[in-house]
Amino acid sequence: MSADYSQVASDQLDALEQCPDPGLYSAVLDTIDLIFRVPGQAQALSTAITTADGIRMRLPVIGHPPFKVFWSTDGPRIEAVFPHPG
Repeated sequence: MSADYSQVASDQLDALEQCPDPGLYSAVLDTIDLIFRVPGQAQALSTAITTADGIRMRLPVIGHPPFKVFWSTDGPRIEAVFPHPG
């Protein structure tokens, strides 16, 4: 596991890779790529939420609502990927 991903996110990505919708997995990877390539733009497109672990950014996965990528600006680091309303 890379320091760029939490264990939770790593496990969730492994599960998504096996899901019957390859387009979802590809869209999630595109979203993560945006976060790592241009974190400032990704942050501008994200909403911020407060968690027990601090502030996390929530970026929608284009074309696959309600999936979101949750990430922290430290690094950046991918924290989680799952369906989330809002």
